[in-house]
Amino acid sequence: MIDYVQTKNTDAFWKAYNLEKYTILVLEGGTSSSKTFSALQSYLVLFHHLNPNRPLITDFIAESVPKLKVGMINDFEAIMADTYDDKRMHKTDRIYTLPNSNKVRFFNADDVQKVKGPRRDFCMIDEANHISWDVARHILVRTHGLKVITHNPTSEYWAHTELQDRDDVLWVHSTFMDALHVVPESDIKEILSNKEKDRNWWRVYGLGLVGKIEGLVHPNFTVVDEMPIGGVSFYGLDYGYTNDPTCLVHCVVIGDKLYCRQLIYQAGLDNQQIAKLMLSKGVRPRYDEIFCDAAEPKSRAEIARYGFNIKCAPKGRDSVQHGIQKINQFRHYWCADSIDAIKEQRNYCYITDHSGIITNKPVDIWNHAMDARRYGVWGKYQSGLQIALSAKQRV
Repeated sequence: MIDYVQTKNTDAFWKAYNLEKYTILVLEGGTSSSKTFSALQSYLVLFHHLNPNRPLITDFIAESVPKLKVGMINDFEAIMADTYDDKRMHKTDRIYTLPNSNKVRFFNADDVQKVKGPRRDFCMIDEANHISWDVARHILVRTHGLKVITHNPTSEYWAHTELQDRDDVLWVHSTFMDALHVVPESDIKEILSNKEKDRNWWRVYGLGLVGKIEGLVHPNFTVVDEMPIGGVSFYGLDYGYTNDPTCLVHCVVIGDKLYCRQLIYQAGLDNQQIAKLMLSKGVRPRYDEIFCDAAEPKSRAEIARYGFNIKCAPKGRDSVQHGIQKINQFRHYWCADSIDAIKEQRNYCYITDHSGIITNKPVDIWNHAMDARRYGVWGKYQSGLQIALSAKQRV
């Protein structure tokens, strides 16, 4: 059996593993500080050494099933390494049974009705700031033992208002600096590259301090399970670079509702790879409309040679603001598996100047899926004013 204590650990791991007298552990910190990974390691150490008279149950909980798959389930398999046995995972119910009969359950908590019944010995709520207090409260009162909560402190939420002053709650702060020996150097460079782009981003994701996101470009949206049938369908494409992802978003408009799904969000793609991925994602050549960044006409032309109906979204003076205004005329819906796009919309805001005044210029970060969606919507529903502005610039 693997000894998880001897694998690569961080301060967050040791504080979780050596926890005493507390009933709740809150792991608050920046990106890549190993909050989730360390807590999972701690639980696995605990679970492999406890052999009570009955099987113990722990629940690993996230906002949605896609979040579970790319987050805790993926980390769980990585930590288990060679000891992971696919036969022990019940795929439908997402329950893993350890050799000593202790069980690990993975479930999404997007509905309070899902959490009113099950009871457990331990639990971990990942990215708890995306789960309501009504849901979280039912989880906590139905957990007999240790409860772990992780979050990036984008702003104050129920953990700060309901748990901050309790004597049985231990708060552990961490940043990427606490995990330098386990985080790839390329990730460290990427984190540091954002230090000057957005002060609030650096405060939250770099320093792990409570932030306050003001001036959100697109304040409200709803998460849905699937795209609707019918409506006006089209796509938006934002080209990536070596480090920035290429993003393809499928959009469907029904009345005043804008439904979107992230289909591609991947860095390092050339145009041939983009075309092949679009085909694999169900984009139909010579039929589906795709609107892309007008700043890269050569890329558009190359992808068009693969048979795709791809067009440049109108570009001109204030086209970004016009596009944003058009998008905000709709009610926004994202499919739950659009994890990166959802994170972007939650963080995409206008720049605050040094005097604290919010400008009308969006930050140059959290904008790949946002730009892709904007190209699609603005390309499909551009106003006559924007067409005139674009034509005037070409003259």
